[in-house]
Amino acid sequence: MTRCQDKPLRIINSVAPIRICDNGGWTDTWFAGHGRIFNIGVYPYVEVQITVYPRGAEIAGGMAGDRIVLHAENYGQRYAVHPHNAHHEWKGAAGQASPHPLLEAAIDYMGVPPELAVQIAIYSEAPAGCSTGTSAAVSVALLGALDLLSPGRSTPLELAYAAHHIETEMLGQQSGVQDQLCSAFGGINCIEVFRYPHAAVSPILVPDPVWWELERRLALIFLGRSHSSSAVHEMVIRGLENAGPECPQLEALRRTAAQSRDAVYAGDFCALGRAMSANTEAQRNLHPALISAEAQQVIDIAREFGALGWKVNGAGGEGGSITLLCGPSMSTRRAMLRAIAEANPLYQNIPIYLSRHGLRVWSREPDALA
Repeated sequence: MTRCQDKPLRIINSVAPIRICDNGGWTDTWFAGHGRIFNIGVYPYVEVQITVYPRGAEIAGGMAGDRIVLHAENYGQRYAVHPHNAHHEWKGAAGQASPHPLLEAAIDYMGVPPELAVQIAIYSEAPAGCSTGTSAAVSVALLGALDLLSPGRSTPLELAYAAHHIETEMLGQQSGVQDQLCSAFGGINCIEVFRYPHAAVSPILVPDPVWWELERRLALIFLGRSHSSSAVHEMVIRGLENAGPECPQLEALRRTAAQSRDAVYAGDFCALGRAMSANTEAQRNLHPALISAEAQQVIDIAREFGALGWKVNGAGGEGGSITLLCGPSMSTRRAMLRAIAEANPLYQNIPIYLSRHGLRVWSREPDALA
């Protein structure tokens, strides 16, 4: 490992929020055709920092001649990346399979100007596999930072679509479009997917007291296991594909998005809680396994403490997380969180704050690097 000796030309920073409470999820997909989703962008955000050097500089974690070094801080990994634009697979420096194909695919997609060398650091406080759109936030933040390396600027919408393209087309993964849009735009949104993957994002703007009260009442509980796609998800997708875009299961999910939007505009937290719970039941109707035993245990505890609603984040299934909407009492909320922690030592309350901004990107020039 060599030590970085060259002064950087500049440092590029970017942050993007994760997503919770995605009422209407599953309708932002290719098999739904069209959909409506309500979601909320929150911190902790994903952070990306690119340190830019002239080509030929020695970069910590790389060997002589390495132009791109990736530092995945959450995994304690630092290694050189060699883009090759072969979109069917990504290889590390020694030809082994890439440990982070999403990151390397994003680097391939945007590219690094040939006259530059970069060290790219990525970090997220949200646990991996939290079902809060973290991979989408990583993609959006990384693409936004890489965008500053070249002349011209991409819009947040363009970056969201690019992040979705990388997951679905370059990596061949199942992905809706709402996560990338929420990370790009932030805030509270109603997203209308008028023809997959094309969508319109309508921010839900509310007075500060409603914003602050919603922020205080929400809780994000990580269920202690990373979420991953499963045979259950594939089975649900096959069933929905055969049922068609207008099937009752998808319509039930779409309705919860509109109900959530109207509830937030009215400052009606009871109505929002009912929409969240209705969405969770609609997920259960797709397949009982989408609401895991751990999620159900947290729901039962939340109900005992008077919570107004609950939403299993993302598609549902094993692991991941659940969003809770609490009642007005701060003391009761704290007692509920203690009871959840006592029920299973793996359960984790993740402090969240509503994001007033989506993707943010900025650069520090050499005279400001001290």
